[in-house]
Parts: sequence; C-alpha cells; structure tokens
Amino acid sequence: MTGFLLVDKPSGWTSHDVVAKIRRLSGVKKVGHAGTLDPMATGLLVVAVGPVTRLLRFLQDLTKTYIAEATFGIATDSLDADGEITEKAPMAFDRRQLEEAVSTFVGDIEQIPPMVSAVKVGGKKLYELAREGKEIERDARPVTIHQFEVLGFEPGEYPTASFRIQSSKGTYVRTLVDDVARRLGGRAHLTALRRTTNGSLSVADAATIELLEADGVDGHLVDPARALADLPSFTIGAEDAAALRHGRQVRIPDTFDGSVAAIGLDGDLIAVGEPERGWFKSRVVLR
Repeated sequence: MTGFLLVDKPSGWTSHDVVAKIRRLSGVKKVGHAGTLDPMATGLLVVAVGPVTRLLRFLQDLTKTYIAEATFGIATDSLDADGEITEKAPMAFDRRQLEEAVSTFVGDIEQIPPMVSAVKVGGKKLYELAREGKEIERDARPVTIHQFEVLGFEPGEYPTASFRIQSSKGTYVRTLVDDVARRLGGRAHLTALRRTTNGSLSVADAATIELLEADGVDGHLVDPARALADLPSFTIGAEDAAALRHGRQVRIPDTFDGSVAAIGLDGDLIAVGEPERGWFKSRVVLR
C-alpha cells in the first residue's frame, strides 16, 4: 500500500497523533506528513503512506493557506489559546488601521520562531526549553507572505479579527498575528487556525479521522502524480521510464529549472529530479 492521504486534522490532535493513527489503520510502518500543524489547529495535513514518503520534501516546500482567528490585547506564552496568559491590556484600533498594519507584512519578511515550537537550537527543541521555564535568543528566519487579508473585524476592549494567510514553508501564523499586534501597540494570540490548502491540494477533498476509521485507508489514497501536480513536469515514454528505474539518465527539455516531475504515458509519476546540462538527474525514482 502506498499513496498520499488528505486528512482533515481535528483540534487537540498533534500531527504525530495523526501519523500514528494512519500507521494503525493502514498497517504500514513508513508514514509521514508534509508539514506540522499545532495541536490547536485543524485542517489539511498531507500524509504519505509507504515508499512515497520519499516525496514529502517536495510537498513541504509548497505554499500553504490558512484561515486564522485572533484576539488582540491578550498575549499567551504559546501565542495561541492553548497557552497561559502573560499579558492583558485593552487595545483601541479600527479595521482600517488593522488592514494597514497587515499590509506591511506582505512579501519577504524575517520572523523569530516562538519558544513553544519544534525549532531546534543546540540540538534541543524550543518547546522543551520552554517547558523548563527557559527563554533563549532565537535567530530570525526568512519567510514569504504571499497574501494576508482581513476577513472580519470586531472592535471592542479586546478586538477580534479573522484573516486569510497564504505563506511559504516555515511560517508561524501565531507569530505573524502577534507581530501585527505589536505594530498596533499591543499583543495578540490565535484563537483558531485552519489550514485550507497545501499547494493545489485542498481540505475540501480531505477525509476526517472518523471517515478513515469507517472506510479504511485504501479508498482515500491519492496517487503521487496528483499529489505533486504543482511541480513542473514532462512526459516520458516507456523506454525512458525503464531507463530511470534502472538508474540511468534521460534527456530533459532545457526550459525547466528546479524540481521537475517525470510522468509516464499512463499518467503515473516515474521520478522527481532536476535538470543538469540537458539531462534529468533523478532525486527520487518510484519503482
């Protein structure tokens, strides 16, 4: 059994919990996911089952979209509703001011990862240090915010807002929202977060854990070609497909750059690789 599952992760589950559940349901040990969702968050978690786990790195790099809700004027140690309140001070601003603040974060920005995160510093995960009551200096990391839109706004002593965010790999939405609040002179924390897309894969096509328990995994598997449809691709014949599977190189059009998918005449994914002086250099070959 091999393929990808689009799972609608429930709140309260870690991404590892989902992977462990899929291992039990499928009977396959080799299972992984294409990008962590915090326990509080819901939505699309792309899970690979079997040999296609080798392709996860190509999905991890894709743009992701989120719907987020936040409360302003209240900060927590984790920057989301699962944390302990650390600051509380009323804030006064209107929707126009919020939209102006949000607009300054669109594009390439630097982001300091939160202490409650899986980022490793000195071989130890930040959340492990946070549990010990430690806070350390963290280096800012580059991320790209492709879209940051205010969907709703409710003024008040502690204003609330909802957002649509499309961002690159490694973006912490809770940090992003808190940075917006700092720009407005205060703090904020996430009260809800839902991932809706990973590249062109959508949560609208995802299965719940309950559905997977009822139906089994097999009928919900997505083939590798569909899962990696965002990659540029070229079609190869049977002879070239056999060559790739035997470790040989094949010619590739010179119009490509970066990761490229080699697709067989039947539409199946044969390999993912990169162009190198007119040749296709395989990174992953599916047997």
